[in-house]
Amino acid sequence: MKAIIYRDNGAPDVLQLVDRDLPAPGPGEVRVRVAVSGVNPTDGQARSGVGHPKHFSEVTPHLDGAGTIDAVGEGIDQSRVGQRVWLFMAAAGRPTGTAAEFTVVPADRAVPLPDQAGFDVGASLGVPALTAHRALTVAEGGPRRLQPGALDGRVVLAAGGAGAVGHAVIQLARWAGATVISTISGPEKARLATAAGAHHVINYREGDPGAEIRKIAPDGVDIVAEVALGANLALDLDVLRTRGTIATYANDGGKPVELDVLQNMVLNTRLQFLVLYTAGPEARAAAAQDVAAAVRGGALPVGEEHGLPLIRFPLDRTADAHRAVESGAVGKVLVDVTS
Repeated sequence: MKAIIYRDNGAPDVLQLVDRDLPAPGPGEVRVRVAVSGVNPTDGQARSGVGHPKHFSEVTPHLDGAGTIDAVGEGIDQSRVGQRVWLFMAAAGRPTGTAAEFTVVPADRAVPLPDQAGFDVGASLGVPALTAHRALTVAEGGPRRLQPGALDGRVVLAAGGAGAVGHAVIQLARWAGATVISTISGPEKARLATAAGAHHVINYREGDPGAEIRKIAPDGVDIVAEVALGANLALDLDVLRTRGTIATYANDGGKPVELDVLQNMVLNTRLQFLVLYTAGPEARAAAAQDVAAAVRGGALPVGEEHGLPLIRFPLDRTADAHRAVESGAVGKVLVDVTS
């Protein structure tokens, strides 16, 4: 089979296309013929070695993907053979991710994909959708699970709604009944956030964005899903309700975070930092179940018309896919593996 590998950490140039033997699923595992592999910033971080120590002599990258189960290991029902699935955390703690024609994963990391959902949708879930779920389920007073109505009466602020996680935050929050506001940096990203389902979009570079958000949510925002905490914290606190939650999954731009302790004490702010690797198996399992339900409900479509343009590369150009992510491409970067 064809696979992308790297042996040393470094720039995208370390990625190589090679031939490898077909892997065999072990006990509790399934083998998936990968159709589409999703690329996330964390994949590039792992490749470069930033915050992700390399534990294997050879690694096939990418956590997310979608395809069809073609073999199962001991203890897994044979009826899963032929099942369309989406994959998450394929390369987490393992040397074999989804940038290959076939990959082997624990069976619970291969989630059934409804027939009406394409492999593009499946490959775009994983890190973005599970991260979004976590951001929306850590607030004081819950909910801990998402379903239609779970966020009725809540106001969610999706910072950077044109990004992959922000896009998933908008879609999941709206599916669960929240009023969704998204901050964006210009008209094109406003169009994308609106297409994703945001009820309101606010350009944070113009006028008084805090005042605009307060007009929409006079009692304050319940949950902020934050992508750039250092840059946006002042605005977040300006619009956060008492006992509100700021759930931050990134610090784009790298601006240092400075906290006014008294201000946050008075607000009873909940600051939740999150990353899937350490969120715990129960939180990840719940997120996968709820995301799967949202997909069945048609709540997580992708494509430009749904607010998430797709940027595609063939397997032999996986290095270019990594470069696209690292250069800040707007949309979801996908690698087409097999037809």
